[in-house]
Amino acid sequence: MARIRLMEDEELSPEVLERVRATEAAGADASVLRAVAHLPEMFDRYFEFYYPAHQGGCVEADLKELVRLKIARL
Repeated sequence: MARIRLMEDEELSPEVLERVRATEAAGADASVLRAVAHLPEMFDRYFEFYYPAHQGGCVEADLKELVRLKIARL
């Protein structure tokens, strides 16, 4: 199974590190941030898509997150 290495704090750009720390301080998982940080040119564009898709729609964000975690586990 392919795995993406999660970048460590010292490898992250200052902007990404700030977002990672804010996410972790809020008690959320910053793994996606650390994984997407491998492609800095794609980082902002990914989250411009992801957050509206995750927060919007007719399915609650909490349920979407549970589904995402289940899929990741599988």
